[in-house]
Amino acid sequence: MLKLFRSIRKGLLSENKFSRYLVYAFGEIILVVIGILIALAINNGNQNRLLAKTEQTYLLGLKEEFHTSKLKLTELITVNKYNLEAAKKILNYSSDPSQSLSETEFSELMYTAFSSDIAFNPNNSFLIEMINSGNLKNISNPKLRILLTNWTSTMEDITRQERDLGIQRERVLDLFRTGKNSLKTVLIQAGVYRDLGLMEEKTLPSNLALLSSTEFENNLLMFILASIATENAHYAPLLRDLEDIQILIEKEIR
Repeated sequence: MLKLFRSIRKGLLSENKFSRYLVYAFGEIILVVIGILIALAINNGNQNRLLAKTEQTYLLGLKEEFHTSKLKLTELITVNKYNLEAAKKILNYSSDPSQSLSETEFSELMYTAFSSDIAFNPNNSFLIEMINSGNLKNISNPKLRILLTNWTSTMEDITRQERDLGIQRERVLDLFRTGKNSLKTVLIQAGVYRDLGLMEEKTLPSNLALLSSTEFENNLLMFILASIATENAHYAPLLRDLEDIQILIEKEIR
């Protein structure tokens, strides 16, 4: 093909047909440009297909991660609700001395409210790798990309709230670090002491005096407020964001 173009060009020049040569040369330039554009289009098409394939790989990985994270968060919300409801019941008994509460009932409520620490540990390794490597830009949906970008800062906020809740929980438990109250009574009456491989005792000191303690009531109330804030101001919005992310991921998966 190149030899053909070259021979035509020589022929036109030798015949002194300069005007026709210019037309021919211009046409040749156009053909070259068209060839370059076609090559670029093919290359761009290949690049776009590669990016689309890479994005699908990321989306499938994110889908799995956020599915697991939702299961963890849902379970944690349930645990926090149990803790909160048990603490509320204790506070109601503390606020109304006319209500009778047995030692066993008090111990069971205390164990339910304060035996479980609250900490959300999402599966974020795939997302973090994407952010650190700069591959988050491969997510084409702008709304999804924004939600994923904000996820890590949201997790930091959640951790701060959980830390505050943990502090309020520890302040209640600190009342059992002195000689005035018995943690053993709580564990035995709640039915978990023997599970620890320890021998139970028949005669146990009572913790019911805590129900008339202002310090206990104040610490309990602070714990309840922190639990409510954790659920309403943090976990509930987080669950909505997580579900929005899942919906957007599903829409983008081909």
